[in-house]
Amino acid sequence: MKDEGTLPAQTRSESGVVAHRRRGGKRRVAMFLAVGLACVGLLALLGSQLLVPAQNQANAGISPLLGHPAPDFTLAALSSHPAPPVHLASFKGRPVMLNFWASWCVPCQQEAPILQAAWQRVQSQGIVFLGIDFQDDHTQGLNFLHTYGITYPSVVDDSGSTAINYGLTGVPETFFLNRHGVIVSKVTGQLTQHTLQSNLQGILRST
Repeated sequence: MKDEGTLPAQTRSESGVVAHRRRGGKRRVAMFLAVGLACVGLLALLGSQLLVPAQNQANAGISPLLGHPAPDFTLAALSSHPAPPVHLASFKGRPVMLNFWASWCVPCQQEAPILQAAWQRVQSQGIVFLGIDFQDDHTQGLNFLHTYGITYPSVVDDSGSTAINYGLTGVPETFFLNRHGVIVSKVTGQLTQHTLQSNLQGILRST
């Protein structure tokens, strides 16, 4: 008499194949989900890096523009009264500091008093300070200048085209140009008194 609890060899074999396929299918689904989650995580990380102010990359001075003429631009002045547009090329012959900022940027707010204090000290040496308000609300930009007592000129990069030409990775970001309009150095992230002063000295000495 056959043991009813014992399956024929063919049936056992077919059952094993089905179970194996089920396990393989589950593994494939698990691997697909894992890869999908990894891709989502990577995209989220990249997106957050674009949205986070540049303070996380502070003082990273690498740029393909170093040692090359700064991209020229003509931008509207950020002013509460009519003012002519600002043409970068008009400053050739003078060292220039270009500071990309935005009113909503906390590191920009923290470095603003440092920039204004330095401007008051060095403007007599012929250095040009120029702020570039990046894709900001016009009223908020003016409020920023008023709040921090900024007296050096600022311009507006509404389209973001100037930021693209400079390879901007976030705000704040600052470029230092010598008298020939060549980019000597760059600071990514919030400036300190030390980094600002050392870079200003660098463009004063640069020929």
